[in-house]
Amino acid sequence: MTTAPQIIPAPAVVDGDPSGGFTFAASTPIVVESPALAAVARRFAADVAADTGIEASVIESAGAADPGDALAVRILLGDTGLEGVALAGGVRADGASAEAADERHGVDVSPERVLVWGPTPEAVHRGLTSLRQLVAAAASGGAAELSAVRLLDGPRFAWRSLTLDTARTFHDVESVERVLDMLSLYKLNVLHLHLTDDQGWRIEVPSRPALTEVGATGAVGERPGGYFSVDDIAGLVAYAADRFVTLVPEIDMPGHAAAIFASYPELAPRLAGPDLAIEGLPVAIGTLDPARPEVWRFVEDVLDAVIPQFPQSAYLHIGGDEAFGMDEADHAAFVARAVELVRERGRKAVGWQEAARADLGDDVLVQHWIDTPPQAVEVLRGRVPEPLLEVLGANLRAAVTDVPRALAQRNRLIVSPTQRLYFDSPFGDASTDPAQNAVRARLGMPFYPPQSVRRGVEWDPVADVAHVTDEDQVAGVEGAVWCETVTGRDDLELLLLPRLPGLAEKGWATAGATDWDDYRARLAPQSAVWSRRGWNWYRADSVEWESSPVGAHASA
Repeated sequence: MTTAPQIIPAPAVVDGDPSGGFTFAASTPIVVESPALAAVARRFAADVAADTGIEASVIESAGAADPGDALAVRILLGDTGLEGVALAGGVRADGASAEAADERHGVDVSPERVLVWGPTPEAVHRGLTSLRQLVAAAASGGAAELSAVRLLDGPRFAWRSLTLDTARTFHDVESVERVLDMLSLYKLNVLHLHLTDDQGWRIEVPSRPALTEVGATGAVGERPGGYFSVDDIAGLVAYAADRFVTLVPEIDMPGHAAAIFASYPELAPRLAGPDLAIEGLPVAIGTLDPARPEVWRFVEDVLDAVIPQFPQSAYLHIGGDEAFGMDEADHAAFVARAVELVRERGRKAVGWQEAARADLGDDVLVQHWIDTPPQAVEVLRGRVPEPLLEVLGANLRAAVTDVPRALAQRNRLIVSPTQRLYFDSPFGDASTDPAQNAVRARLGMPFYPPQSVRRGVEWDPVADVAHVTDEDQVAGVEGAVWCETVTGRDDLELLLLPRLPGLAEKGWATAGATDWDDYRARLAPQSAVWSRRGWNWYRADSVEWESSPVGAHASA
């Protein structure tokens, strides 16, 4: 066994041979032995060219001897030697079983050739992603000198995801595509699109045109609004599928509904009072009423429009969080009916952890995010209006029983703890770039404790989550980037990098807290690809970056 190569997430099995290596260059053919892998090979070649400038060619072969046999990268379908690597646990967003969507793979680098194999095209894509990182880390002068190594690998969890908030700040198609490229680089396989909230409605519902004509027109502050058309979503679904990422939509209800009420005032709460509209609150108080038939006609119209736009997702996220001002029984009734409506349309539901306060079937996934004790709200006293303090405190007090209730109902958890995986937390590390330290002062929710890059990896999604006692209780791991403080693409990418690779490490690599010294040695060379791609990234001073041009992409 040898030290893990410069790959994130860390591979499960690494065997090295210091006696030789392989030179990867533009002259290196990528030989495909199965037609099912042709698209995977072309994606690999395109990504390597974007990462390094090395433009290799793809050769389709029937498996017979050809010029590609010598000094080539060969990719093929098969599971030879993978018996010792466990199948992924948890749940896949596309509904496939771990066996049908096997991601286990091998990468064998020798002086004669590079071999990448796996039992499915997705598995081969993951193996090529490891090779892609090896090439990028070693690239210099139009070639990459790769050390001989044999990797056998597979993910710990089947759901490895990022929540992207498009409501508080709208992100256009190109920006979302750039995020999808980041996910693919680190073997993350789900992008959860938060499409609706108080500040904006971001998806086209043809039968409800006011949602985009009115509800999509603004964002936080003076930022421009926007929405994804049906064609936009179709393009993003295809772009994601090409990278083996599933898009999961969220329609947040019954709370976070101000954009709905602006679009269709007849759905707004009929009564006004201190529980429904509190002057000076930075959050909306008002929820959809489960006793009104017109509310359910609206919900069904939305589900009928949104679900078909995401044909690869077995799930729709119904929100269910922060239903401020809503009676507990009404909230539970709303969530239960929304879940059933999703089921009737052939999908399963995901809800934020507050959804567990309803009676749910065991097919519902519960996204755990509140990992702060109720008394933590006291740090906000004097910083936010007292009515808001009480609203937030009540939700934190109720949240204490959410995870135990979810587990008692046999709901698997998507683990998204705020204090580990909320990337809108302020940076805990200073930057080596003075301009970024000015950005640091305004970026991130001010009531979250600052989070270091190190804190994002020194924990375990099972051992360090309260009430979780068994790996089978976890569907997967998901980070989140909320965009109240994000003014545009540069801010978004700055919050994601270098944090996103840590999320991937927690979702893929073996159990336990990641060793920080090992991890940051693997993290440092990643920045060369980020810079070449033009992605904005934060130069945390806790890592000795191998590529850090001062001032690049820093937004003030």
